[in-house]
Amino acid sequence: MSTRHVVVTGATGFAGSAVLCRLAGQDQRATVRAVSRTRPPAALPGVRWVEADLADGPSLRGVCDGADVLLSLASYVGPDADRCTAVNAAGTAALVAEARRAGVGRIIHLSTCAVYGPGPHRGQDVGELTPAPVSAASGSRLAGEVPVLDAGGLVLRAGLVLGRGDRWAVPALVDAFRRVPAVWDGGEGRASFVDVDDLARLIVALALGDGAGAGVTGVLHAHHPEPVRNRDLMDALAEHRVLPARPAADWSWRRCLDSLAATPGWVSERQFTLLAGDHWYRADAAWELAGIAPGPGPLSRIGPAARWYRERGGVAPG
Repeated sequence: MSTRHVVVTGATGFAGSAVLCRLAGQDQRATVRAVSRTRPPAALPGVRWVEADLADGPSLRGVCDGADVLLSLASYVGPDADRCTAVNAAGTAALVAEARRAGVGRIIHLSTCAVYGPGPHRGQDVGELTPAPVSAASGSRLAGEVPVLDAGGLVLRAGLVLGRGDRWAVPALVDAFRRVPAVWDGGEGRASFVDVDDLARLIVALALGDGAGAGVTGVLHAHHPEPVRNRDLMDALAEHRVLPARPAADWSWRRCLDSLAATPGWVSERQFTLLAGDHWYRADAAWELAGIAPGPGPLSRIGPAARWYRERGGVAPG
């Protein structure tokens, strides 16, 4: 197999750093140019670092020169609407324009299932849903998909991503459980999750593979095909001492929302609904096209990240 020259943006981020580690272990299959706003304290062997910022268009000049593949993994998911637009929408558009100028043949962009809005969603595939984002972050990430698709690239919409480095999903569950210390409406809500290392494995397979996934374009869901029940996730977190043991009390949805509103914390009702209600999406196609198995699922991967989660607790994302 010929060597691929791969550019990774967001290389010091949650998903980007996992992808970078996997690419660095590909021996002669890939040479890697890592793009981020700052260099990490310890560089990976065989990885060339370039400092650039998606919110600063001129800094992107030349980052894709000589590349075969662009992995667009940078995003901003905070509350600053202007920065959401600058990074996720305008920044991605500038990056894709630079990739097209440089003649990059393959563009893969990481997006989110949050673009679908509040739901509930129960097993739909990409073509069965119309995006309806309700936050600046998800709206700008949907906008960022447009230049990728126009360039003939592949957009991967991921569910909730777990693992060491997760500053949103499990910390939000910890904050919500502190404020709603019960089983949430039977704990039957199901959502799509993926472990960050499995997500990285999928992205790299689609980037470097020569099989059916090599030329695929459009939008795919990128998470484990089997949804996770809320009570099973909470039990797994309790088993690893990230949460207390599941209480006997089972509160109705209305009581859960009332308790959430009455107790100070950072998780909003909309975010609580995303975590505790039905938000799961069909995701078989990406794994089949990549030619790899999705593995046993994200609950089996909680253990290695448990210490990270225990140390972080329910701290709001920075």
